[in-house]
Amino acid sequence: MRMLFASVLAAVVAVGASAEDKGVAVEWGGLKSTTPAGWKEETPSNKMRLAQFKLAKEKGDAEDAELALFASPGGGTVDANLERQVKKFELPADKKPTTSKVKVGKDEATYQDITGTLLKKFPPFDPNAKITKVENYRQIYVIFEGKDAVYSLTLLGPAKTVEKHKKDLDEWLKNFK
Repeated sequence: MRMLFASVLAAVVAVGASAEDKGVAVEWGGLKSTTPAGWKEETPSNKMRLAQFKLAKEKGDAEDAELALFASPGGGTVDANLERQVKKFELPADKKPTTSKVKVGKDEATYQDITGTLLKKFPPFDPNAKITKVENYRQIYVIFEGKDAVYSLTLLGPAKTVEKHKKDLDEWLKNFK
């Protein structure tokens, strides 16, 4: 399992930063695309993340959004992962996440959009972690099954900031080849 994860990690990393005005070339799930120029590449905050980017906050929002890419050998079903994402939020009774299908390269992916109160946990996987409620947060989650792993990404941040970057995210996903 370690060897498989290591090979997936080696095959699914940001393959190098270009000049700031050109974006970053990324390989993910055997596909390649270049990020929009304004996305700032960061060192992944944990070993589960293959690549991580900071997306500038919208005027009036308190913080930037974050985009993270993942590859999970044996990562569970798409439906189980979608449910897990919803549980990170408290949703108003009249608000449900939306899901649709999109293409990431030749692969069909599920695109989930959630807006509500984020239940921010620290440390994230500790069942006794302190939970901080952050209102008006939004997450776009994209997931697909590859031949060697389940591939996913999250774009998470204040709702206005995520909306600011949604068009660029959608275009970036379409450009994977």
